[in-house]
Parts: sequence; C-alpha cells; structure tokens
Amino acid sequence: MRMSLRWMLLLALAVVAFGVQAAGGRQKGKLEQTQDAYAAAIRWGDFEGAWSFVEPAYAKAHPMGEFELRRYEQIQVSGYRGLSGLVEPDEVVVRLIEVRVINRHTQAERTLRYRERWRWDAEAKRWWLVGGLPDFWEGE
Repeated sequence: MRMSLRWMLLLALAVVAFGVQAAGGRQKGKLEQTQDAYAAAIRWGDFEGAWSFVEPAYAKAHPMGEFELRRYEQIQVSGYRGLSGLVEPDEVVVRLIEVRVINRHTQAERTLRYRERWRWDAEAKRWWLVGGLPDFWEGE
C-alpha cells in the first residue's frame, strides 16, 4: 500500500510538471506567432496593424496621431530579420532586429538595428510589444 501511494505521488508530480512545461510551450508558440504577425505588418508597411501589438497602457499614454502615421508613409521597409534574443530578469523577451528602410522621397536605403521587447499578459493570454513602434529616423 505504501509503495502504491509513493507511485501515485510521483505520477501526480510528473503530470503537474508536464502541465507546466506544456503551458510554457504554448506561451512560446504564441510569442512566435505574435512576432511573426508583427514582423509581417512592419514588412508590409501596415503600421496601424503593427500598432495593435503595442501594450495598451503604452498606447494610451502615447497615442499615435495623424502626424506619426504620415511619417511612416514616407518609408518602405525592404528587410526585417531577427538577429538574437534573450529573456530579461523580469521575464520580458528581448529581440535584436535588423531593418532595412528606404526613404520614399530620396530612394536612399539604410540599415538600422533596434530592440523589440515583448511582455506576456497572463490575464489576456497574449504577448504585447513594450515601448511602441521602432523609431526609423533615430533623431532625424
């Protein structure tokens, strides 16, 4: 009897551990789907669509107005690729991105790098982009 209780306890622990691992796997899968959809929006110049990935608190505090949207219309993204990623201590996922951008007026292309920061929202069960869209002008 004592042996079967021990086995039942081990089995229960294994099931719990598998459940936790499966939940982490689902979160990672959702992150990849979210990042792919966001990257597609950026690549195709759908900056309003890309804005929908921005964390709601940031979006409310820093609304994107007509001026910002018109500014994004002046560029064409010709390349977008992830270079590396890491997880910060506060469980924010950071991804270094390289983007090639063409100025529609001058047809000059340049390459820049920026960091995307993604935060898991357990309540909404989705990933949010922390800090808004990239600044393709870097002070220009």
